[in-house]
Amino acid sequence: MRTYHCFWLLFWAGQPHQSFLTPLSKRTSGFPEKEKVLVLSGNSRQDLHRSKRSWMWNQFFLLEEYTGTDYQYVGKLHSDQDKGDGSLKYILSGDGAGDLFIINENTGDIQATKRLDREEKPVYILRAQAINRRTGRPVEPESEFIIKIHDINDNEPMFTKDVYNASIPEMSDVGTFVVQVTATDADDPTYGNSAKVVYSILQGQPYFSVESETGIIKTALLNMDRENREQYQVVIQAKDMGGQMGGLSGTTTVNITLTDVNDNPPRFPQSTYQFRAPESTPLDSPVGRIKANDADVDENAEIEYSITEGDGYDMFGITTDKDTQEGIITVKKALDFENKNLYILKVEATNTHVDPRFLYLGPFKDSATVRIQVEDVDEPPMFSRPAYIMEVKEDVPLNSVIGTVTAQDPDAAKNPVKYSVDRHTDMDRVFNINSGNGSIFTSKPLDRETLLWHNITVIAAEINNPKQSSRVPVFIKVLDVNDNAPEFAMFYETFVCENAKAEQLIQTLSAVDKDDSYNGHQFSFSIAPEAASSSNFTLQDNRDNTAGIFTRKTRYNRHETSTYFLPVVISDNDYPIQSSTETVTIRVCACDHRGKMLSCNAEALIHPTGLSTGALIAILLCIIILLVTVVLFAALRRQRKKEPLIISKEDIRDNIVSYNDEGGGEEDTQAFDIGTLRNPEAIDDNKLRRDIVPETLFMPRRTATARDNTDVRDFINQRLKENDTDPTAPPYDSLATYAYEGNGSVAESLSSLESVTTDGDQDYDYLSDWGPRFKKLADMYGSMDSDKDS
Repeated sequence: MRTYHCFWLLFWAGQPHQSFLTPLSKRTSGFPEKEKVLVLSGNSRQDLHRSKRSWMWNQFFLLEEYTGTDYQYVGKLHSDQDKGDGSLKYILSGDGAGDLFIINENTGDIQATKRLDREEKPVYILRAQAINRRTGRPVEPESEFIIKIHDINDNEPMFTKDVYNASIPEMSDVGTFVVQVTATDADDPTYGNSAKVVYSILQGQPYFSVESETGIIKTALLNMDRENREQYQVVIQAKDMGGQMGGLSGTTTVNITLTDVNDNPPRFPQSTYQFRAPESTPLDSPVGRIKANDADVDENAEIEYSITEGDGYDMFGITTDKDTQEGIITVKKALDFENKNLYILKVEATNTHVDPRFLYLGPFKDSATVRIQVEDVDEPPMFSRPAYIMEVKEDVPLNSVIGTVTAQDPDAAKNPVKYSVDRHTDMDRVFNINSGNGSIFTSKPLDRETLLWHNITVIAAEINNPKQSSRVPVFIKVLDVNDNAPEFAMFYETFVCENAKAEQLIQTLSAVDKDDSYNGHQFSFSIAPEAASSSNFTLQDNRDNTAGIFTRKTRYNRHETSTYFLPVVISDNDYPIQSSTETVTIRVCACDHRGKMLSCNAEALIHPTGLSTGALIAILLCIIILLVTVVLFAALRRQRKKEPLIISKEDIRDNIVSYNDEGGGEEDTQAFDIGTLRNPEAIDDNKLRRDIVPETLFMPRRTATARDNTDVRDFINQRLKENDTDPTAPPYDSLATYAYEGNGSVAESLSSLESVTTDGDQDYDYLSDWGPRFKKLADMYGSMDSDKDS
């Protein structure tokens, strides 16, 4: 059974035995000068009973960061079976065995070979065993023990942040929480005071303080004003060992900003402001700007301006510029230097966001006096009215005055004014105006039925300064007079049946009048006196501005009289009375027994004009025949036209150059059929076009080869066979170029390739026999021969 103890005590199982202690030699440790021994024990009673052997003490302590030059001594292992004769061997295994920790296999001494850091690993667990050196068998069972690293103060406190940022409102009370800083120490908090951290303030007094144990920073000074100082930098120190001498320390910086509160009222920098405004200043135009200063910022500095009193309270207004916090004074009503040239206002500036906590500092508003001087300007003439409305009858004589406009100079000089009509508003020059007194008169006749209202503009300008002018609209209404006779509301053309009965109504008439009637129109209808006695029809006035036409006799004959014209007189009851004579056309038609018209001369007016069914069919057939003709003609044209294989403008074809012609040379080229090369005497009339797709595929007719073209035939047959078996050849007959000159040329070959091998033996004298056309060539080659001879 294993037991653990914290002190250097030895317990024995069974009868006690002497403990073997080996003195230290040239080894140091931080412990008392007693040797640390880990003893292996066992029982050796005379009887056969034997107790279990075990490690009796299984924990060592070792200081970290050992700085000595020798290995650091840890402790000693010892077994009660060890008789000191060297028969036992001690073995160590576990964490760091053989590397960090080594053991003397003879004596059991354990040593640390390297500096140990508790912060890296605080505890090492190892296993020890004693074996017989000769047999290799263990004499004690393997047991586990611990080496615990004791901490020393080798780590300074570290803050979680290098720089802290915090803010608090200005004017805060003493003890107001600002921020909490935290520092940690990597040393063992359970051993001594190495990890006990204490906070203190190095910089920032007397404005702030810090709690030594928690690191909470608080305000230490009353009424800290942002307007005096906004930024503070506080340095906090964290020191271990409870703040005692020799402790390690670390520092951090805390940047503290005082935020603004509304603790400052607005203040005008001056008590009186003076501005000047011309009397011609437009409405809502600014006159001047004033500003009250506020030491606060953002919304705490927002100001609202208002006019509280003064003789210009209703003449001027003030608004706040949100960007600059200025008060803009504007004109609300038109200024008039002649009426009033000085206004005194009282303007007040007030904070919009007031903090009740600081009301004791006084009212958060201020006031100032504003004096506005109105300046005189040369003003244009002013009309007595903003607009004029005039009326005139349409039959008024020319040059009749219909009304007068009046304007005068509002300035003290009272400059004379002249009037004119803006011709852009009176293009027809219907009206004119007296330039001296402003009376408007007609210059052309008026017609209410053409134009009821005339809208013109009158211009009034100073004689001395025509640029000073003003305009006024004049609305002229043309009044109606009874100058138009009534007339039919529509063109009336009706019919009467041949079998009509007497006193039968055939048409109802109505009339209209272009003139205006205040009491409503009253029309009267009658047949013209010259036709009243001989008329075959009668007219009845219904007294409601309508009238009816009735038959006077029983039957009518369209063959005798096919059309009747009935003159009707229409009169109004206005003054002067106007009347007109209108004609009603009445046609005689054949009707059935129900009075439905069958036919008459007016049939064309009643039935829509059209063609018979037969005529329409004939026209349709003609159109179809014409379309078929066009389609057939287009089809024939398409059959004649073939699609060329070569569509490009550059129609490149193989040509054969004939050299046995003295006149042509290379410039004389002709399209040549390869069949002629085979049989020059044969003429193939059924040649295939080489630039179009053939309609049908057929074998071309072969001609008999000439007796003297055997080599050409063999060459062409060979190439033809190659093309026939070529899978990439087109699916129709095409031209294949074989580029074979043959050997029957009169001039033989002129190729420079053959001349290379035979140039030395070649005689070019025969060129002189070819005529003048080859003279240049003969001279060239003849000169070469002479050069060789020389």
